[in-house]
Amino acid sequence: MSIKRQSNSLKKMLLLIACLGLVACQSFNNKDQATQAKDYSMPELKPTYSNDEVVAFNNKLNQGKANQYEGLKPYNKPILTAPEELPSSLFYDSGIQIPYPKEGVKGIYLPQSVFGDPEQFKQLIDYIDQTALNAVVIDFKDDYGNILSDVDTKNELIQKHVTGNVDYKQILKELEKHQIYPIARIVTFKDNRLSDDKPDFSFKDSQTGEIWQDGNGSQFINPFLKDVWDYNVQVAIEAAKLGFKEVQFDYVRFPEGFETFASQLTYDLGDFAAYVTDDPDKFGQERVYAINGYLEYAKDQLAPYGADISADVFGYTAIAQNSADVRGIGQDFKDMAERVDVISSMIYPSHWGPGFFGIAYPDLEPYNLVNQYIYSEKLLLDTVSNPVVTRPWLQDFTSYGMPAGTFQEYGPTQVQQQIVALEENGVHEFLLWNANGIYTQGVDYAPESSGNDYYY
Repeated sequence: MSIKRQSNSLKKMLLLIACLGLVACQSFNNKDQATQAKDYSMPELKPTYSNDEVVAFNNKLNQGKANQYEGLKPYNKPILTAPEELPSSLFYDSGIQIPYPKEGVKGIYLPQSVFGDPEQFKQLIDYIDQTALNAVVIDFKDDYGNILSDVDTKNELIQKHVTGNVDYKQILKELEKHQIYPIARIVTFKDNRLSDDKPDFSFKDSQTGEIWQDGNGSQFINPFLKDVWDYNVQVAIEAAKLGFKEVQFDYVRFPEGFETFASQLTYDLGDFAAYVTDDPDKFGQERVYAINGYLEYAKDQLAPYGADISADVFGYTAIAQNSADVRGIGQDFKDMAERVDVISSMIYPSHWGPGFFGIAYPDLEPYNLVNQYIYSEKLLLDTVSNPVVTRPWLQDFTSYGMPAGTFQEYGPTQVQQQIVALEENGVHEFLLWNANGIYTQGVDYAPESSGNDYYY
């Protein structure tokens, strides 16, 4: 064989080896790519514990019966925290622009009847403009369960309970012109309309099977039920969508004295059955957890609408705190203050019994009553981590039903005394209650800035 032929054969062999090498490399690369793709595919994640197991653990933990979970420590701090202020573009825009009053809310309650009398409504607006008053509380869902304004909702139950007696769209536009801060009062768990339509949402007499009523014929819906929560929260959302800047939950509680007759009623405890205990120091705590849970849920659901939430509470709850009758209605003042933007204690002097705070007849001493109360409330609020605003309800009415010698006519002096008592304790927000919407004139609503001195 010639050298030339040997050279050609060698070249062919080298070329063949090179081709085989390229094929092998390509095959290896393809295999490697397949391997990489396999490595990056995400496996299906399955929770270690079911939702029921998580709920059971939390219930046991709250009851101090979590021994079976020894070694497990729940992480109670939020993983993510929201900033204190969010851009307004993140919230629903109702088209009504009324900011929170810089000097704090100083408001009055306006009943439905005011809106049926244009002259009275105008007089009240003029009075607010001429004084330091700057806010109104308006019934959106009333004491019977009626929803007073037309709303844009597909919820059939809400639609059924709308009366449409008041055009709140126009009312809110008028309030916007005068920059009067609007608060929607929602009577929460006292609701004849819903309990009649949904008896299973209510409390029933165990002997008769009839819906339970209090001495005034009022029926309550069951705060233990998530469906009841959803109904009231959806009503609140409709108020926020119209332009109300705050939703105030009234009757956010069980019926008065519930702990004394609950055993005679039939009702569903829902997810709160696990909280029931025979411990006398905790008896009735399931009701407290239900009210707390509702407020947490409401605040979360209303957040996208930019509306604050507030709650009306008995002033007594801040004094009695964890007593059996407070647990009976589910209103733990401190717990509620941790979950709302504003807490409004109803501290009408006429509503306190003889001898309370060492005052023989509290209605006769409005300054002393409010002064004693707000001092005690402030001590309790000092233990609350949430920056809640205290805005008590004050009395601007005369309680004629009380025994002679235990009450007095309320006028400018009596209303002024209550406001001054708050001011001297550093509280500059308040709401005045008169069921008829008739308010005392000649009152200095902002003694902290008027320069007037009062001595009581």
